[in-house]
Amino acid sequence: MGNLAEQPKQQPALAELDYLLQRYRQVRATSEVICAPLQIEDYVIQSMPDVSPPKWHLAHVSWFFEAFLLKPYLSGYKPLNAAYDHLFNSYYETHGTPFPRAKRGLISRPGVEDVYRFRQHIDRAMGELLVNPPQQHAGEIMRRVELGLQHEQQHQELLLMDIKHILAQNPLHPVYRDDLRPTPALHNDRIRWHDYAGGVRHIGHAGSGFAFDCEMPRHRQFIEDFQLADRPVSNREYLSFIADGGYARSELWLSDGWAHIQQCGWHSPLYWQRQEDSWHEMTLGGLRPLDLEAPVCHVSFFEADAYARWAGARLPREAEWEVAAMDQPQRGNFLENDHLQPVAANTPHEGPAQLFGDVWEWTADAYRPYPGFRPLEGSLGEYNGKFMSGQMVLRGGCCATPEAHIRATYRNFFQPSMRWQFAGLRLAREL
Repeated sequence: MGNLAEQPKQQPALAELDYLLQRYRQVRATSEVICAPLQIEDYVIQSMPDVSPPKWHLAHVSWFFEAFLLKPYLSGYKPLNAAYDHLFNSYYETHGTPFPRAKRGLISRPGVEDVYRFRQHIDRAMGELLVNPPQQHAGEIMRRVELGLQHEQQHQELLLMDIKHILAQNPLHPVYRDDLRPTPALHNDRIRWHDYAGGVRHIGHAGSGFAFDCEMPRHRQFIEDFQLADRPVSNREYLSFIADGGYARSELWLSDGWAHIQQCGWHSPLYWQRQEDSWHEMTLGGLRPLDLEAPVCHVSFFEADAYARWAGARLPREAEWEVAAMDQPQRGNFLENDHLQPVAANTPHEGPAQLFGDVWEWTADAYRPYPGFRPLEGSLGEYNGKFMSGQMVLRGGCCATPEAHIRATYRNFFQPSMRWQFAGLRLAREL
């Protein structure tokens, strides 16, 4: 949820509105570029309950603008289809009754063309609203548009996650884009450790710029002296864990994790396949030989935690990760780099590498509210706060995250068994 409550209330200038309209068009176009390589059948598949069909993503992010901007603020606005308010509401119970998430793949109608028509309807209306917003609501409109754009950027990453999972179910190993080329192989040095002094530190978002409500308020937190690895764990290193019986040694696993891998039969990260004497992985560029030096990806919190224990280390705490990242340049392998796959770090490097981009990094902390956290009133308050149970925090963004969407204070969250997101790990240990 965005930092809507703390933004100034002055009326926006015409230049600000014009910039926001241009940004709106750019973000909206990116979602459609992501979907352009899909065949029509790809748009409608729901490969598991946590995956949404690409068609649904395109409609839902449009619904968001309709529900929270066009209906309350554009005089005379008429929905293209009133039923879409039910079909494409994700989880806003205070707004209405959402269509069940696990059944989104059953919505064959409206068709893909109808969904794109819905997007065009929304875009025309949003253009009208931003060209001439009602002045008494102009500031709030700008804040909600920014939230809607950040929301759509989240779904751009989700689109790529879900498309990858959908295509990976097909034994023909279909390619999402055949112009995605493997990066040149780089050799990783052994992990180096960076020392950080403990003490009372401040974490959380402060100052200007957008942030979700779960990143606030900024607050004090005591940390002990610690060390952080200079890069994420690589595929080569994770293979050593597998070769040493990592998935068969109960002493390495949390109880829930051990029960989960037994039930699911996990023996390697998601999308890895053993072919003859070598490992391959399914990527958005098709089935490829495993890049041994790239960060390991598509591991659950349970797997990350077990690996860290095997390596004689642990996962970083959320505050530790943020302390290490706050002074580092926000450079990395993001959506705009167009690899759509984690790549090995360039060596040598000063300070921890790849804190931003490539893979989301699991932390040791549960997703809970910061001291003094308050969600906004109304339906928009459901954006983050209601999920602060049973989830673990990830940090740093990934190869499918838009670069402008990430920052050192950003808190992503997933349930500990989930691994279809671009998630990896970095080691930490006590000093």
